[in-house]
Amino acid sequence: MKGLQWIRSLSGIIGHKAAIPPGHGVSLLQARHTRFLILLSARSLVTSSFPTMAHVKSQGTVANNKQNNGFKEQHGLQCIAPLVRTAEETPEPIPTTVKGTIPSWIRGSLLRNGPGKFEFGNQHFNHWFDGMALMHRFEIMDGQVTYRSRFLRSDSYNLNSEKNRIMVSEFGTMSFPDPCKNLFQRFLSRFEMMKPTDNASVNFVKYKGDYYVSTETNFMHKVDPDNLETKEKVDWSKFIAVNGATAHPHFDPDGTAYNMGNSYGRKGALYNIISVPPEKDGNTDTLQGAKVLCSVIPTDKARPSYYHSFAMSENYVVIIEQSVKMDLFKIATARLRNKNVSNGVYWDPKQETVFHLVNKHTGEVSPVKYHTTPLSTFHQINAFEEDGFLMMDLCGSDDGKAINTYLIQNLRKTGEALDEVYNSMGRAFPRRYVLPLNITNETPLQQNLNTRPNSSATAVCHSSEKVFCTSEDLHDEDLLEYGGLEFPQIYYSKYNTKPYRYFYGCGFRHLVGDSLIKMDLNNKKLKAWHQPGFYPSEPVFVPSPEAEEEDDGVILSVVLTPTEDNSTFLLVLDAKTFEEMGRAEVPVNIPYGFHGVFNAA
Repeated sequence: MKGLQWIRSLSGIIGHKAAIPPGHGVSLLQARHTRFLILLSARSLVTSSFPTMAHVKSQGTVANNKQNNGFKEQHGLQCIAPLVRTAEETPEPIPTTVKGTIPSWIRGSLLRNGPGKFEFGNQHFNHWFDGMALMHRFEIMDGQVTYRSRFLRSDSYNLNSEKNRIMVSEFGTMSFPDPCKNLFQRFLSRFEMMKPTDNASVNFVKYKGDYYVSTETNFMHKVDPDNLETKEKVDWSKFIAVNGATAHPHFDPDGTAYNMGNSYGRKGALYNIISVPPEKDGNTDTLQGAKVLCSVIPTDKARPSYYHSFAMSENYVVIIEQSVKMDLFKIATARLRNKNVSNGVYWDPKQETVFHLVNKHTGEVSPVKYHTTPLSTFHQINAFEEDGFLMMDLCGSDDGKAINTYLIQNLRKTGEALDEVYNSMGRAFPRRYVLPLNITNETPLQQNLNTRPNSSATAVCHSSEKVFCTSEDLHDEDLLEYGGLEFPQIYYSKYNTKPYRYFYGCGFRHLVGDSLIKMDLNNKKLKAWHQPGFYPSEPVFVPSPEAEEEDDGVILSVVLTPTEDNSTFLLVLDAKTFEEMGRAEVPVNIPYGFHGVFNAA
């Protein structure tokens, strides 16, 4: 779920200039920075207190965004504070204790990423997404498992460690002025340009056969997937004119990667679709050959939508311009106004969500815009084309305030205060939009164009350039008991961009996942794994070597508990029956993380 374009890229757009390849007229906000500061300085300096920086522990906020979507409120929630505590790294592999049976055909490693350090000295990060990246590797061979972990040696981590305080601003945490400076120098530091963080704590991604850890700024780090050593810092903006990219690329069967990133110029923001070729030109090749396929103008160029990921079918990339917005002015002037970058991210319930379709082969942007009600989404499940329609499945909520609820202070609350945080949040549920592809001037208006059998989604053409859509649920009432579903996964290598039957995810009867869910699209029924007091991570599907059916394989998930020390385990479920096959108990503490991949041996 950090998943978020935490706008960490925007925290550094001032003072960071993206490469301008021939044919790209992209220029950044740097030229306007001084003007912004002049306009705001008088008011900001009067209304704010200079010595108090935003990353000092603040009171946890609870968004007043209750909605009645049929789910039940929770009371008496277990304290999960130990799941968001700083952990020690384990750089050398250690054995685990296997209980049950781990199939011998599983050969490879589960690589996971997430925050693992939440303070330096006496200074604490405010937001869950701000913690320093801790990489994990579970190597599975011959029914046995070993574990190791390392902190990413990013510039942010190294500088914070050297000074033993927070030196680099993150999404929800503004860095302190240098205490060694005099009062006037500290005053002037508010006018300094913020640099984008390279704390790549969201996911493991693969480009041209190499593994990187990624966040949503312009920086990634190439890492060794075997020993987790940090190898090379790579800057997207040195290759193409973007100021960041998501941590959730999509891939064609030939290995071509697609991603999405913003660029910021005098006239505002652009959404950019990126492609990266599948093959290296040499050993030192990283993102060489990457290109921008197209650029799409946001509905509001000064307040573009936040996006954490995007959808892709066989022929189209879908940009989801959702109702979670980024105020570029607030983000660009955050330091001057003594505010965190997260202050510029907000939910706009009056803004319709718009789906933009881009032909990924030609870069052509469809003139038809598909509108729907205000929507918040972090992760898409799958998208495929059939019978003249594009089906797009995603985990969505009708409320988008959750991003600013995941303060560390909120995650560490207990009792009624914790219940209040959880019950104030919207929940994400799987839903499907059906987008008709063949819209012309002859298309009938004001009637439902969705002719797919057994589908309750609607698509009503208002004009040759606007279709209004409503979604259908991909679940029945059983999922309400599990608090919705997030961290969706499928059998990606075989069924991405194709019709499919099963997807997997975490149920959310807490602020983090507390169950594992398997959904069957044929009947919208579910199977679940749940044990009270245990909190599983994003499920990863690994197909069996002789897989014939879509669910022939296993589910891997790292399971944590806040009540017992050193009690993490790697869980292995039979993907077909969803019954436990075995677990590998790890004698160390691991914080709750975000995303990961299985790297086959």
